[in-house]
Amino acid sequence: MAPQRPVQLSLKKPTYAVCVVGVETYVDVHSDVPKGAETFGVSGSSGVEVFMVYDPARVAEPTGKARWPLDARVDVIVSVDAASKALNDLKVKVSYFGQQEGGALGHSVLYLTGADISLDVDAGRTGKVKRSQGDKKTWRWGPEGSGAVLLVNCDRDSLWSKGLDLANTQLTSLDDLQDMSPMVLSCGAPEELFDNHKLVLSVPFSDSKRLGVFCARGGTSLSDYKQVLGPQHLSYEVERQPGELKIDFYVEGLTFPDADFLGLVSLSVSLVDTKTLPEVPLFTDTVAFRMAPWIMTPNTQAPLELYVCSVVDAHGSNEKFLDDMSDLVLKANCKLIVCPQIENRNDRWIQDEMEFGYIEAPHKSFPVVFDSPRNRGLKDFPYKRVLGPDFGYVTRETHYAGVSGLDSFGNLDVSPPVTVDGKEYPLGRILIGSSFPRSGGRRMARVVRDFLHAQQVQAPVELYSDWLSVGHVDEFLSFVPTSDQKGFRLLLASPSACLKLFHEKKEEGYGEAAQFDGLKHKAKRSINEMLADRHLRNDNLYAQKCIDWNREMLKRELGLTERDIVDIPQLFILRGSLAEAFFPDMVNMVVLGKYLGIPKPFGPIINGRCCLEEKVRSLLEPLGLRCVFIDDYLSYHELLGEIHCGTNVRRKPFPFKWWHMVP
Repeated sequence: MAPQRPVQLSLKKPTYAVCVVGVETYVDVHSDVPKGAETFGVSGSSGVEVFMVYDPARVAEPTGKARWPLDARVDVIVSVDAASKALNDLKVKVSYFGQQEGGALGHSVLYLTGADISLDVDAGRTGKVKRSQGDKKTWRWGPEGSGAVLLVNCDRDSLWSKGLDLANTQLTSLDDLQDMSPMVLSCGAPEELFDNHKLVLSVPFSDSKRLGVFCARGGTSLSDYKQVLGPQHLSYEVERQPGELKIDFYVEGLTFPDADFLGLVSLSVSLVDTKTLPEVPLFTDTVAFRMAPWIMTPNTQAPLELYVCSVVDAHGSNEKFLDDMSDLVLKANCKLIVCPQIENRNDRWIQDEMEFGYIEAPHKSFPVVFDSPRNRGLKDFPYKRVLGPDFGYVTRETHYAGVSGLDSFGNLDVSPPVTVDGKEYPLGRILIGSSFPRSGGRRMARVVRDFLHAQQVQAPVELYSDWLSVGHVDEFLSFVPTSDQKGFRLLLASPSACLKLFHEKKEEGYGEAAQFDGLKHKAKRSINEMLADRHLRNDNLYAQKCIDWNREMLKRELGLTERDIVDIPQLFILRGSLAEAFFPDMVNMVVLGKYLGIPKPFGPIINGRCCLEEKVRSLLEPLGLRCVFIDDYLSYHELLGEIHCGTNVRRKPFPFKWWHMVP
């Protein structure tokens, strides 16, 4: 709590002051002193604590009836421990003495009224508001930190509401209160005190557009709740009812941290003396909040829902794909949600349109979908169909430049929790595909990158993905959960591993085994032909160099070793200067717990089995994973992928609480 203003005493008449519980009040005993006075003494009535502040090197504490010297720097501080039962029922008396023995030369009397005024939030992050006497206006990270958390009220609790709840200045559902952080104003004092004092709740102008405060006055029905602070209201004179000792408020966040907003906001309550002109605040109590960041979840978190699209293209319906996904979610014990064609407008790439994450406060957590600026056929789906009760929505639009392929969220990933050079990232690190450093090229829109960096808890890393035709990081990397102590592996597409496998099969006498054998829409290529194809080899030497650059970046930025990386055989082919997968990209998989939905590569068949599938099984199944290869050839090669790009997974939040970390 902030200290109260000093109280000046008078020899001629009593002084009256309000003393707030838990707050030290400085009493000025030097301004009005009797002539000849050299010492003074102080006494207080029951309920008042009086103590002296002085420099022991200059002043010795008096004994017996000795007095405190006036010519030394001795300050008088008083405090009260409870609200008064009546006005001016507490008393402090200061007596002044001269050099000669005898009675006091004069007296000053201070009458105090104790007031219990406190603004309290969940500063201890327990999920409940508790009375705090500490520093409530400073927000601290870490398990021993303090400070309350605000959720951005970005869901839509009422089915009748048209927009996000944060846009409403009137509650549309009582459930919306659960998305807000509770705040309690204690206002105990003699009733007469409020005849000439008032309580004023206020928000700094810079924070007013970032939070809203609701309070119910007159009842607790929906219509009784009013927004008392927010973008249109910088202050609110508290409507205290006679005898009311506590008033409940509810605080909502209006915007996520971003390039122009660090995430910290504050609120204050002031006890204002209305007898003076201008009115004077006697005491102010301030509380701080931090806006909860938007948090991504990696493949290692358990799946809850798999989203896919129902479409019809030149090859007909993707009903077979939907059936395969239905079988996969049954194995993984999660839910399948199908976006119908009328809502996706034949845009199947649901991975690119949105990214699932969540926000969390000690009292509440809910998922939030991040809508990309891509805005193709699926552009309305996240807002119209995903947004709802306890399911939030956020987006960032590019206003000054068109979007590129790198703005799609297939170009956005996040690692599992990692430790790098002793620094822990318990929520992992966001991975963004970008152009090669110090070169021109495509990059994700600045508004999106700024948003991701501003969340602070998942320190983004920019990788080099602009060498790819589509340009997404999910084309060359994926994370999978494992049952060993490490808990995950990084999968990297590897042309060198694929060429090595083909060389081994050639030496074993299977050089005539063919890639794409049995496909009607693709000419077969034998192992011998592929190994002899100089252009294909050069294309993959280039692709391997690009992946190797990312490999070293990932090892450095995620603290990984070679043991943490699994090389998945894959070939690429250049179209102009940009690369595409030569056969369906097996890294471009969907991960549902231990079940991996992997594009069927249609590799050379040896002894009745695809050698590429067999290789991937040998790499991943010893780690506790189950590989399910799915025929995705037509959609992958003519439409550039469906198993991963045509799916999107909402996952369980991290058990780790973001406020416990130190960014």
